[in-house]
Amino acid sequence: MWLVVGLGNPGTKYASTRHNIGFLALDELAGRYNLTFRDKTDYRICDGSVEGSRTFFLEPLTFMNLSGRAVRAVTGKNNILPENIIVVHDDLDLETGRLKIRKKGTSGGHKGIESIIQHLGTRDFIRVKIGIGRDPFIPTEEYVLSKFRKNELPEIREAVIEAADAVLCIIKEGADKAMNKFN
Repeated sequence: MWLVVGLGNPGTKYASTRHNIGFLALDELAGRYNLTFRDKTDYRICDGSVEGSRTFFLEPLTFMNLSGRAVRAVTGKNNILPENIIVVHDDLDLETGRLKIRKKGTSGGHKGIESIIQHLGTRDFIRVKIGIGRDPFIPTEEYVLSKFRKNELPEIREAVIEAADAVLCIIKEGADKAMNKFN
């Protein structure tokens, strides 16, 4: 059993922002399997058979800094092990559109990842990071909540598709093979 978490912020105000690229990747995955999200108090969730494994797709609706609360609720209810959790999120330290998979690690300053680490009590979950780059002239808090520039949209669309492919590779073939293929 797998849990795939896409990080972002709820509401139309944030829908197309850099911080919501995790939601975009999960929407891509759910669409491929014709799965429909159900709204709960703190999250949106859907589940089905993905690559032969029961898989939950989760979008926390608690805002980024409290994402761990929804992750903990779903893992506890379904007995999902940390090594079977994949979190898809934005990464300021990767150039726009670049993908990187990690099997575990620190939060790297990402508040959503930090929240998940705190709520699970472990760093041992898989991350699929999608680069959103940086702009040295815009404060980080503003930049992550800004929309992608028009010229970035084709590479972001490609990165979302690639991130979805990477998640499926992890589920089917394992994180090591996915890292060799996508990093």
